Amino acid sequence: MDVKAAPNGVATIEDRILRITGYYGYYPGYSSQKSTSRSSATRCKPGANCPSSHSGISRQLSPLSVTEDSSAPILELQNRGSSGVCGHRVERQNRSGDDGTQTHPENSSQENRIKARCRSCTSAVLKAVWGLLIILSVSSSWVGTTQIVKITYKNFYCPFFMTWFSTNWNIMFFPVYYSGHLATAQEKQSPMKKFRECSRIFGEDGLTLKLFLKRTAPFSILWTLTNYLYLLALKKLTATDVSALFCCNKAFVFLLSWIVLKDRFMGVRIVAAIMAITGIVMMAYADNFHTDSIVGVAFAVGSASTSALYKVLFKMFLGSANFGEAAHFVSTLGFFNLIFISFTPVILYFTKVEHWSSFAALPWGYLCGMAGLWLTFNILVNVGVVLTYPILISIGTVLSVPGNAAVDLLKQEVIFNVVRLAATIIICIGFLLMLLPEEWDEITLRFINSLKEKKNEEHVDDITDSSVHLRSRSRANGTVSIPLA
Repeated sequence: MDVKAAPNGVATIEDRILRITGYYGYYPGYSSQKSTSRSSATRCKPGANCPSSHSGISRQLSPLSVTEDSSAPILELQNRGSSGVCGHRVERQNRSGDDGTQTHPENSSQENRIKARCRSCTSAVLKAVWGLLIILSVSSSWVGTTQIVKITYKNFYCPFFMTWFSTNWNIMFFPVYYSGHLATAQEKQSPMKKFRECSRIFGEDGLTLKLFLKRTAPFSILWTLTNYLYLLALKKLTATDVSALFCCNKAFVFLLSWIVLKDRFMGVRIVAAIMAITGIVMMAYADNFHTDSIVGVAFAVGSASTSALYKVLFKMFLGSANFGEAAHFVSTLGFFNLIFISFTPVILYFTKVEHWSSFAALPWGYLCGMAGLWLTFNILVNVGVVLTYPILISIGTVLSVPGNAAVDLLKQEVIFNVVRLAATIIICIGFLLMLLPEEWDEITLRFINSLKEKKNEEHVDDITDSSVHLRSRSRANGTVSIPLA
């Protein structure tokens, strides 16, 4: 039976229920239209035209503006959702494209960083390798020089002539440097042009006769005194003792720099200087203050003192010098020695102080070997500053002490008692303390603080790991905390 429409437009109980429940797609006459659509669908066969039913439905749906208004937000949301998905896809594609364009320079920058790190690592490795080679070369050349002098003294004792002869070999320093320049430099320079360029160590005007006499004379005298006193000490003491005492020059350099150059005061270097002086006294006491021992110690300490004065005055008047300028300066010292100091061995020869029978009787092999190793030592000291770290040169110098000790033990020329061994160790420790940088205390504090921070981080990580482990165990055992009401 047909149900009449209610005054409010609800025709059936189903329409009323749908309106009460708030169905968004509801409109009056929904159930009747649904039934009519079903009846029309059952009446129409597949393939048959049913214009009346379609027109009826369209006529019934056309005046329902409420349905359009109610379904509009849903359609809008669906459209927004679909457009949002498409927009996200487009944005992702655009971002992927932008990321593709941005990752390329990022990858190139990362590759550049990796290459820079590799270059720095290779340069550090090369410096370390060069440093190791130069350490061995410096120590072996110094040990060889000292031992050859000791061998030469068995048949020929003329220390000043040996000093003068070896200093003349310094003239070859600049030719050796220039040959290295021709072998390695891309832009070759003529010898005169390179000589004038390196002569700027004397001033803007280069090397003049006045500067040659004014600047070269004091350094040449100090150079000769250093080597002469070193050779005199080798006559009185063993090679081990002399090389250990000569290491005190680092302490003397610090004291003179602190007094003359007003360098920074460092307590650790004062301690090193005190240790050096203690070692000197103990070295003299090793032979119960024997006369030869005391004189030999005085010669060795004098050689270390003149060497320190040479370095401090060089820094005071000439400043720092590169490899070419150092080669030029050392060659200039050789020329000065050949021109102005050659009269000294002649005077000593005729006064019978240093006399030999004939020039054919001179041990030219030992003399040339000593001079060649001495020149090699000076070249390596200056080359090492360019190729590797300067501290390694000093380490090579102090390693000459155990080198000479090993040779003296093999030759059975020295008997190490407790006092001599302790003095040698104390002097070497003081020398190594002198090599500490000026900011060593700050560097040490930073290192200690970094270790403390790492320990604290590890402790916090252990605590968090243990707490997580306890929570996981409590959950696994089924323990649940119930809050009290």
